[in-house]
Amino acid sequence: MQFNKNNMNLQQRIELIKNLGDYLSANEPEWVHTQQLAYQKNAWFTPEFTGIACKNIVENFLQKDLLEQWVAYYHLDDNISKKNIGIVMAGNIPLVGFHDFLCAFICGHKQTIKLSSRDDVLLKHLVNKMAEMDMRTEDLVVFAELLKGCDAYIATGSNNTSRYFEQYFAKYPNIIRKNKTSVAVLSGKESADELKLLADDIHLFYGLGCRNVTKLFVPENYDFVPLLDSFESYKDIGEQHKYKNNYDYQLSIALLNKVYYMTNGTTLLIENTAAFSPISVVNYAYYKTAEDLKEKLQNQDDIQCIIGKEFYNFGKAQSPGLFAYADGIDSMQFLLSL
Repeated sequence: MQFNKNNMNLQQRIELIKNLGDYLSANEPEWVHTQQLAYQKNAWFTPEFTGIACKNIVENFLQKDLLEQWVAYYHLDDNISKKNIGIVMAGNIPLVGFHDFLCAFICGHKQTIKLSSRDDVLLKHLVNKMAEMDMRTEDLVVFAELLKGCDAYIATGSNNTSRYFEQYFAKYPNIIRKNKTSVAVLSGKESADELKLLADDIHLFYGLGCRNVTKLFVPENYDFVPLLDSFESYKDIGEQHKYKNNYDYQLSIALLNKVYYMTNGTTLLIENTAAFSPISVVNYAYYKTAEDLKEKLQNQDDIQCIIGKEFYNFGKAQSPGLFAYADGIDSMQFLLSL
């Protein structure tokens, strides 16, 4: 693959990414308007939730000191072999594919991105903004409907689409991601503040992210009342028509099937062994001992992260750092090994 001799070096790419963070933090009218356009196209992308996603990206990804520590860990320099990376992005929450974009950009690879139709407004705007700051961005980032002629691929989708990805991209180096979700482990000794943070882990982005908690492991005789009280801070999401339709449907199914449930009127708690739960539902399962819990967690193959006092901090599920790679697969190492 041929690159323009005037391509950005590593320090220039880091500086540009830092400047993008400054742009997001400023929340200028142009960016506010873009968030509104994304919301008009996808009713799940409320400006409030898009704002939270951007805040997390700025604080955890776009700080110059964090970026420099990140590249130093990999001994990254400008001598790596530059490739064209095809990236298929999901669209379940705002800018969910940003980390993949950032990995490829910082490495200096060209990337050809296929956006989800559910999230094809925000990243395009940000890349255009980067190109305004430094026109050489246009040599490094391209958007396309079909990914052809790439040297390697990173694709994120459902368990169903992953089978097609594996077929299409089998001849090339690839990372193919399937459905994942997250769980929380409770002891019954959590404070009100910790439960409120857990409510964030459950309800942010309407629970649509792979890092959203969809299942709880609780001890026998667990008192659910404080937990349901913590959900009150997200009472207003029940006013979103798509969420409400899901809640009403799941409630009717529980009633028809005479399934025991608990609710605060917005979120249903239902005992279920499955890690995944429908929108508006949080599954729970009991554990007896620490060994019993350990065995149950080992049998969960679809877990992205575990929230709890001895695991990932409450309230941090949706604000991963630069080293928190999806599915535990080191994307940077993959990109540097090509």
